[in-house]
Amino acid sequence: MDRMIQPPLVDTTACFCRVDAGLKTVAGARRYVPGTRPCLQPDIKPSIHPTRSKPTCGNRSRNQSPLLPGLPDDLAIACLIRVPRVEHRKLRLVCKRWYRLLSGNFFYSLRKSLGIAEEWIYVIKRDRDGKISWHAFDPIYQLWQPLPPVPKEYSEALGFGCAVLSSCHLYLFGGKDPVKGSMRRVIFYSARTNKWHRAPDMLRRRHFFGSCVINNCLYVAGGENGGVHRSLRSAEVYDPNKNRWTFIAEMSTAMVPFIGVVYEGKWFLKGLGSHRQVLSEVYRPETDSWYPVYDGMVSGWRNPSASLNGHLYALDCKDGCKLRVYDEVTDSWSKHIDSKTHLGNSRALEAAALVPLSGKLGIIRNNMSISLVDVSKSDGLRGASAEHLWETISGKGQFKTLVTNLWSSIAGRNRLKSHIVHCQVLQA
Repeated sequence: MDRMIQPPLVDTTACFCRVDAGLKTVAGARRYVPGTRPCLQPDIKPSIHPTRSKPTCGNRSRNQSPLLPGLPDDLAIACLIRVPRVEHRKLRLVCKRWYRLLSGNFFYSLRKSLGIAEEWIYVIKRDRDGKISWHAFDPIYQLWQPLPPVPKEYSEALGFGCAVLSSCHLYLFGGKDPVKGSMRRVIFYSARTNKWHRAPDMLRRRHFFGSCVINNCLYVAGGENGGVHRSLRSAEVYDPNKNRWTFIAEMSTAMVPFIGVVYEGKWFLKGLGSHRQVLSEVYRPETDSWYPVYDGMVSGWRNPSASLNGHLYALDCKDGCKLRVYDEVTDSWSKHIDSKTHLGNSRALEAAALVPLSGKLGIIRNNMSISLVDVSKSDGLRGASAEHLWETISGKGQFKTLVTNLWSSIAGRNRLKSHIVHCQVLQA
């Protein structure tokens, strides 16, 4: 069995010596991150290879060259944390000290605390042959970035979950292996280190289940296990601080969810029951309880959907050029935000995901084109007055895919080469 790896902490600043023993920043640490603690007695494990004794933290600090020649390390770090994220891969190649700095929590905790961390869009796709690939998009420079390959166990998996914890860890969990069947496996990718790691397995094997994140804990529920139509009622939660899974209350009835969203601290799920009937349930974490729900929100709910700043949004057309807004007062989806520019109904232009991005809503389509909607300015707007809220980001192969899709539609061969399975936003 693979050795379990403790997910690195991301919201606390580690001891400086564990990031880079040569940093001369102990005295000025609290200037950047309150609560930072200096490393007075570093606990450094000896190497498995024979070597001469290692110098102490203080000696190493005096003997090593500065991060930037001519500048104290405090000032050098203040400069480096402002380098755009798109250049971080190159910075890690400069020297070992820069690599250690950009691979530790200290560097990215500074960026987050100062409000200069950047959000990228991560898209997981399945091609025509069933292979999984993924891509990262930098919305500031509008560039697609290279990523390490998806681990083998998820290269062809079906019905697996995808979620983000601590804003920078992307988790893949569960799913169905074409040969081995349902899985309990859990892995995660760190946007800070650009590497994949293992996490503890789920308690139950399951695929095509529901998942969400509440209070930085990962919840999963329902789905299938083993054969067809073997729906599950069980649910569980993963706490990254404790690094373990625990069972929570079971659902009222077995379900294979096809849509879910967290709204006002509650988890809403809609799916198919054991007899293929449509069911809707809501979970309250504070009371660890499930109960059926049949209100106007659920009855008019469509996918994809997302909540942002206390409001619930869902797409109102196939190409995602019109949004619906849930009105809690009337318990209806009566409000709309329309771009007035619709792209068409082809599968390539179909909107596959709706994600919050830098205070706006991002709409990601199967052809990798992306639109942003500034919903914060939508209050009181209707129809034509909302057009200026929409912005299109030119993504990878957008124009080529648009032309190819047009011709294939005319010829009646509109078979989609690939489609988006999951889409998340990671910060670093």
